[in-house]
Amino acid sequence: MVDLPAGWEEKISRSSGKPYYVNSYTKESQWDLPTTPAEMSEKVQCLHLLVKHRDSRRPMNWKNEEITRSKEEALELLAGYRDQIESGAVTFEDLAKQHSDCSSAKRGGDLGPFCRGQMQKPFEDASFALEVNELSGPVITDSGVHIIKRIA
Repeated sequence: MVDLPAGWEEKISRSSGKPYYVNSYTKESQWDLPTTPAEMSEKVQCLHLLVKHRDSRRPMNWKNEEITRSKEEALELLAGYRDQIESGAVTFEDLAKQHSDCSSAKRGGDLGPFCRGQMQKPFEDASFALEVNELSGPVITDSGVHIIKRIA
């Protein structure tokens, strides 16, 4: 093994038997020997409230309820939830606990910290574009429709 800059690990490819190098922060790999320390990707932390619809990739929620609503109905529900949050009538976390179709509902919609490349692209793009404490408009992914609040 060679002396690597901080944050890199050497691994051996099972298919070729050749060494490759893994950034221990981002888990990205490369064949070329790294010459600079590994950098940590920017991370964000978000809450989200997911409303699934019948055309979602898995039209069932964490309570094992089958989802039959249309995409348009899901967007209407989401708009109502967003209005309630913006008016201060209810907190994002409380609404997510009651209504989100994601298992993160149990945590008030908290997804924990994540880097680029870990979420569906529309969700990632929206999350990284938000300022801390900013609320997104509707974000459409294969999972359904979301509102996102960036918390870190």
